[in-house]
Amino acid sequence: MTHFRAAILGATGAVGQEFLKLLADRHFPISALRLLASARSHGRSLRFKSGMVPVQAVSEAAFDGVQIAFFSAGAGASREWMPVALDEGAVVIDNSSAFRMEPENPLVIPEINWHHVREGHRLFPVGNCTGIILAMALAPLRKFGALRRVVASSYQSASGAGMRGMHELTEQTRAIGEGREPRCEVFPYPIAYNLFSHNTPVNEGGYNQEEWKVIHETRKTLDMPDLAIEITCIRVPVLRAHSIAVNVEFEGPAPSVEAAREAYESAPGMAVVDDREANRFPMPVIAAERDDVLVGRIRADCSNPNAVSLFVCGDQLRKGAALNGIQIAERLIAEGRIPVPA
Repeated sequence: MTHFRAAILGATGAVGQEFLKLLADRHFPISALRLLASARSHGRSLRFKSGMVPVQAVSEAAFDGVQIAFFSAGAGASREWMPVALDEGAVVIDNSSAFRMEPENPLVIPEINWHHVREGHRLFPVGNCTGIILAMALAPLRKFGALRRVVASSYQSASGAGMRGMHELTEQTRAIGEGREPRCEVFPYPIAYNLFSHNTPVNEGGYNQEEWKVIHETRKTLDMPDLAIEITCIRVPVLRAHSIAVNVEFEGPAPSVEAAREAYESAPGMAVVDDREANRFPMPVIAAERDDVLVGRIRADCSNPNAVSLFVCGDQLRKGAALNGIQIAERLIAEGRIPVPA
């Protein structure tokens, strides 16, 4: 089997760490791995499989000979280093928002829209984590007819803010339990025992940046530029895995609950958790560190015969980020779209 020279930019962050774990667990064909980060991380070492790999400060020379580059260091770093990696001949899979909405760049979820990939594509943005989970939930329903409107509320975990966000939730929970005042350094308000509107800038229409990303990226991913989407994004005191309550309205009659359930059971990357008798449905604690997006609470909308409601949970560090990127790379390799090393 052919193996490839790979790099991870942002290797010390939460998504970078997930890349390392998944590349090992999935036996990704790597002949050499470079771990790249800012200068302050130079000299650290991170575990990969049974050994330790040194972290290098990112530089132009660091991409020399790299064939697959996974980026997870933020939009600014992606804008700076993506041209360098492409010039070196690498395929770049970018988990930042830098290039997602550029028309020439496919916003790929392999289970949904691999047909967007064209010969010569070498830059693959990975979509917004909440948008990926929402798109995974919507795609299987398209077989039942045109979607008219989607109304969603997301409950987004601390992992969306990386390791520092998860650490802040843990520390604040401990502080409150010990009767101390919680310190806010990552989030603008306490996240322990609290929830608040997603901490991104709000536009003149009243939508925060996260909501705006979900609306436009979901439309692009599903090839539905006119789909009506209304979403509210909320931070909640959960360590990892995002949840979304979704109402889907069709142009005509909605599918039966049984038909919708069957569609999800056969959809790749989805798992049904919908046990009414036991009152057991998708939860972050069972979605965390799982590859599948969980769906449940599937029910007819009693107020609208053309709509169904459901609840989904997905690990945003996995399917919402690193896993989706690795799946893209695996598919490119399987189809011979990454040049074989000399």
